[in-house]
Amino acid sequence: MKCPFCGWAQDKVVDSRESKEADSIRRRRECEKCNKRFTTYERIDEIPYMVVKKDGRREKFDRQKVLNGLLHACQKRPVPTGKLGKIVDETEAYVVDSPERERTTVEVGELIMTRLKEIDTVAYIRFASVYRDFKDVREFKAELEELLGSRIRKPSTGI
Repeated sequence: MKCPFCGWAQDKVVDSRESKEADSIRRRRECEKCNKRFTTYERIDEIPYMVVKKDGRREKFDRQKVLNGLLHACQKRPVPTGKLGKIVDETEAYVVDSPERERTTVEVGELIMTRLKEIDTVAYIRFASVYRDFKDVREFKAELEELLGSRIRKPSTGI
């Protein structure tokens, strides 16, 4: 770190403290040449994980927004909140694992719906109706028929 007074590159740290918000570290330094003290701050260079919306807008990934959508879909359903937390964790991991630091809402929504379908079909239909933005009853009926068709082909898990 260059001394702001004389430009010397050698200094020693006299004191270090975390900020009140714990998002940075404040360091008091002393120049080894002119013995003047100065303060530096270290912060994590955080690039947020983004979700690309259907209209092309980019939005920061928000765990709470995903959880709120799941809670709304599972309202008055026998779905443990622990399972919803697991879906949120898996969704966040999916976004974080992206090499570009972003995923489309289509990818994220499909992942959530796949997990929700395994847990509770009513909650799945509720989530899908909002996510897929059904325009009329025919689209809703088609989704139900597809769901019922997959249930007939595969034995029920008793959920």
